[in-house]
Amino acid sequence: MSTFNGFPAGTTRLTAIPNPFFSELLPSIDHLAELKVTLYAFWYLSRAEGDFPYLSRDELAHDSLLVEAVSGPLSGLDALDDALERCVSRGTLLKATLELGGDSRNFYFLNGPNGRAAVAAIETGEWRPSGEPDAPLELRLERPNIFNLYEKNIGPLTPMIADRLRDAEQTYIESWIVEAIQIAVENNVRKWRYVEAILEDWMETGKHEREDRGNTERARRRYRQGQFADFWDS
Repeated sequence: MSTFNGFPAGTTRLTAIPNPFFSELLPSIDHLAELKVTLYAFWYLSRAEGDFPYLSRDELAHDSLLVEAVSGPLSGLDALDDALERCVSRGTLLKATLELGGDSRNFYFLNGPNGRAAVAAIETGEWRPSGEPDAPLELRLERPNIFNLYEKNIGPLTPMIADRLRDAEQTYIESWIVEAIQIAVENNVRKWRYVEAILEDWMETGKHEREDRGNTERARRRYRQGQFADFWDS
């Protein structure tokens, strides 16, 4: 067994991993190669450029360290393909298959809001070849995301708020976040903590079980009273 010499001194670049990985994914992953590919995906995608980063199977196949790391009962590219399919089956990654240059090629996206938007766009043909061998897929989408929604409706984006927005993306359905921000704007309480309180309430009580569902004015009043009243004066 090789020995790790420790992390180097000085500033080291970090890889962000969403909290649900530790609370939901990690306890359920029972295959070592799948775990290695999952962690590799977080590392790789955090460094990729563009709004819709993806993994190319062909590029992964050329990473000899990764291929060696996932080898076990299966070896080489068979082990890599098996691990990728396990990630897709579990729902960690989303796969899109395209015909490029006469070849069928697989691309993988993290199962988050942007990844789901990217796969939906590919399925409806909203993509084009980039002409770059290392990044052959180009997506041109003008879709609102949580960050520009916040800046347009709540206020300037700070690093601390950005971290909380990333957590919200991993915790709540995208449509919930959009609707909660809309309620904050309609009630003129432009504070992210107010938006979070609405989302937490929906998570706890069931968004679609509320008595005010379908009654916009009654819903507005609901978020001015009780636990939400303090946001109006703070």
